[in-house]
Amino acid sequence: MKAIRVHEWGGPEVLKLENVPIPIPKDTEVLIKVKASGVNPVDTYIRNGTYARKPNLPYIPGSDAAGIVEAVGEKVTKFKKGDRAYSVRSVSGAYSEYAVSDALFTGHLGDKLTFSQGAAVGVPYYTAYRSLVHTAKVKPAETVLIHGASGAVGLASVQIAKAMGLRVLGTAGTPEGLQLVKDNGAVEAFNHREEGYTEKILEATEGQGPDVILEMLSNVNLQRDLEIIKQKGRVVVIGCRGTIEINPRLTMAKESQILGMMLPGATEPEWQEMHAYVEAGMEIGWLQPHVGKEYPLEQAAQAQIDVINNSGTLGKLVLTF
Repeated sequence: MKAIRVHEWGGPEVLKLENVPIPIPKDTEVLIKVKASGVNPVDTYIRNGTYARKPNLPYIPGSDAAGIVEAVGEKVTKFKKGDRAYSVRSVSGAYSEYAVSDALFTGHLGDKLTFSQGAAVGVPYYTAYRSLVHTAKVKPAETVLIHGASGAVGLASVQIAKAMGLRVLGTAGTPEGLQLVKDNGAVEAFNHREEGYTEKILEATEGQGPDVILEMLSNVNLQRDLEIIKQKGRVVVIGCRGTIEINPRLTMAKESQILGMMLPGATEPEWQEMHAYVEAGMEIGWLQPHVGKEYPLEQAAQAQIDVINNSGTLGKLVLTF
């Protein structure tokens, strides 16, 4: 099968298209014939060798895959050959024509989404749910501010928060992004490139600030988050690309919290909970991944460049087969 492999840590140039054997699923695993694979910012951090968890070299990148179940391990009862499925944490890597995923980290795609949309479900929607529910412990009627709301995780967060009865505010950097955020359920969207946009957020919350902030770029925004968060509010750090100096005293006056979140930290019961919620969202119809751009597998390096540079794309970037 064709696959992208990484033999050394580095830039996009280390992504190599190669022919490798089709993986064989173990007892609790599912083999998926991949139709589309999702590209996430975390893929680039792993490739650079800067992520907290690093695979052994060489490895195939990618967590999110969507396609048709080709084979299952002996202990798998949830899936059978021919099922439409998506993975959230691929064991073998998702930038490939076939991918293995443990059944615990695999979901039923159903027939209401395309394979490209299916490849946009895993990391974005599970990260969004875990951030809102398991970490921030949101309640209906609370106000949540989602930074970078026009991206894949951001849009997933908007949709889930809306479905949970939260008042949703979002930020984006282009007119198209702002409109997309509102189209997906935000009551207001703010241009984070504008000077003084946080004052507008305070105005929209009657000076109190949001109850919860989902932060995709904490190395840029964390200090401002602490300045505008509501009394006893929670800031959930989902993304970070460097360091930042903050004033911890701001957390004392408001008794606010800074909470970190990583999807791999979820427990087995939490995975089952996330599967149930996400699959219900697909069936009901409010869960609608937005695919910003599709690339052939050969252009995986460009896709990784674009996912970091945000070069005019909205929503999820996907590799197609």
